[in-house]
This record gives sequence, C-alpha cells and structure tokens, in this order.
Amino acid sequence: MVPAPMFTLLQTDSATKARRGRLTTAHGVIETPIFMPVGTQGSVKAVSPGELREVGAQIILGNTYHLFVRPGMDVMRHFGGLHSFMAWDGPILTDSGGFQVFSLARLRKITEEGVHFQNHLDGAPCFLGPREAMEIQATLGSDIAMLFDECPPYPCEREAAAESLARTLRWAARCREVPTPGLKFGIVQGSSYADLRRESAEALVAMGFDGYAVGGVSVGEPEPEMMAAIEASEPSLPADRPRYAMGLGTPPQMVEMVARGIDMFDCVLPTRLARNGTAFTAQGTINLKNAPYTWDKGPIEAGCTCAACRQFTRGYLRHLLKAEEILGLRLISLHNLHFYLNLMTQVRREIENGTFATFRREFVAGYQSPREVSTTE
Repeated sequence: MVPAPMFTLLQTDSATKARRGRLTTAHGVIETPIFMPVGTQGSVKAVSPGELREVGAQIILGNTYHLFVRPGMDVMRHFGGLHSFMAWDGPILTDSGGFQVFSLARLRKITEEGVHFQNHLDGAPCFLGPREAMEIQATLGSDIAMLFDECPPYPCEREAAAESLARTLRWAARCREVPTPGLKFGIVQGSSYADLRRESAEALVAMGFDGYAVGGVSVGEPEPEMMAAIEASEPSLPADRPRYAMGLGTPPQMVEMVARGIDMFDCVLPTRLARNGTAFTAQGTINLKNAPYTWDKGPIEAGCTCAACRQFTRGYLRHLLKAEEILGLRLISLHNLHFYLNLMTQVRREIENGTFATFRREFVAGYQSPREVSTTE
C-alpha cells in the first residue's frame, strides 16, 4: 500500500499565493492555514488542554530549550514524553531552542559543534548542538521537530549573516541524520538579505525535509523587512511541503502572510496581551482595564462564541482585572486564542470559496493596529 502523503495541497487561491492544505502527523491531522498556540513550558499559559480543544486548537508548541533546562530530560523520560506529561493528545511542534539560546542565555560561545552557554535560570553551564537538540525533541516525542539553527540579531552585517547561515546549513545536515519519531522542518535564515534567504531555502530543499520554516523574523525589524524575508524565501520552497512563519504575528500580519503562501503560524500575543488586559477583536485590540468599560454590558466582541463572550460582560472582566482576579486573565486568554483560531478557520473557508482576496482586503483595512508589542513570551 502506498502511504498517504504527509502534506496535501487541497486548493490554491487564484488571486494570491494563499493555500488550503492538510498536514498529517502521528497525533492527528492539521487543517491549514493554522495558528498554533504557544506552550513554551509545556503549558499554554492559563489554559488547560481541554479548553484548548474547545477553542479549536489543532496543534500546540513546546520549546526544546525551556524543557531541557526545566524539568529536564530525565523527568520527561520518566513521564513518557511531552504528550503524556501535559495530557495533550494532539500534535506538538517543538522549537529547536536556537532562538532561546541566542536571546536568553547569559553567556554563550558558538562553536562548530554547537553552543556553550549559561542557562537563564541559575547560570549553570549547558551545551546545545544539532545532535543534542534533535535528541531532546525525540525524547519529548515531538510530532514536528525544528532543526537547530543560529538566529542572527537585527540589524546584522552581511558578512556576519552569511557566516551564520553557513553554520546553520552545516548544522541542518547534522540534524537530518539524527532519528526523531516525527517530522523534521528546516529553518530558512539569512537575516534581511534576499539572496541569502534564497540560498538558505534552496540548500535546505536540496537536503530534503518534511516542511520548511522562515526563521529570524520578528526580531526587531520593521514590518516591511519581515514581509520581504517571507517573499524572498517562499519562491524557493516546494509547493508540496508545509511552510511555517516562526513567531508571527498580529492578525493582519497572519492574513498577509497567508496571501504570500504561508501555512502555519505561532505567536505568544494572544496570551501575553491577555495578561495585560488586552483583547483582540476584528477591529483591533481593546484594553479592558480602561475606565469606559466599567459600565459596559456587552461582550468583548459581539457575535463571538467563546466562553468569555457567551457568559460575561466587559464590565465584569474589567472588574476582575482591577481586582487582580486570575479568572479575568484566563477568560481573556481564552477569547484571544479563540479569536486567532477562528480567524484561521475563516481564512480556510475564504480560500475554499474563492473569496480570500476580498476578505484579506477588507479585514486588513478594518483592523486598527495597536502600538508595537513584543512577540517573545
């Protein structure tokens, strides 16, 4: 019997590069385009696995670096991997830990073998390289394991970006040889240089991976450069493999990247902003701590079917926030995750109906962008 394809491209949009697809993993099927809630520490902040299912989550993220540092792989092996440890039976994608090593570690030294660093918790010396990153992800039981890469800062001189990319590609070849139970995704790097992005994408495709991510974006660069990195990478990526933009983004950014041929997204904004009292709506974000909501009897967003909007008013949520009651943060987190996931459901439907281009134009025009916010958990 011929095995079913891992990724099936179901439909493409005639007016844009938007794609409707289906990705099959060991723990379930994922309909794309899809947003993936971030569960860095083995938990999507303030939300249970059952609630994730209720808001429509198909796949969530864990992080190699954080879980390697705490609780550690001995604990993870004892509990039989991340799925059983956190009681989530759906697909899990794990980041390689590369971004965290370069952004969180106190002192680090990059060698050809990997990175020596002091972890951010207690400063203990650690080492993470291509083999170690893949072995950790194998222990976690990841359905999708990301290759260990070097994430250059922004801005980055061209010579440094080229040197970093060459090392990342050598690491990718070594990652490829380490057995993991699930799929492996390569990560396109190259900073803000279009030719390096193309070189990276072409080299990774030549090695042959199950999917491809665009990394090194949302690291402080202006949005046009972020989009340019996607546009430089996408033409070199095969149509029959999923494409993932790492660490992105705001709702209009996701819609714009779908239009540029991207299938998968993750971002901490839904839960991060919820903890500050900020809720997402189709017209932009609102801060429920603000005084005008004191007397507001309406839901966060009219017509929303999430648990928060079905039962509670803006006035009540503001009260919870001002009283520092944890329920308020949980309810807004649920709403924001529902909003992001429902947006992707709508995007899939618009692609299927041939109306995505109109939806994109109207949604982006109607969304009021908030101030710049961090996309790092």
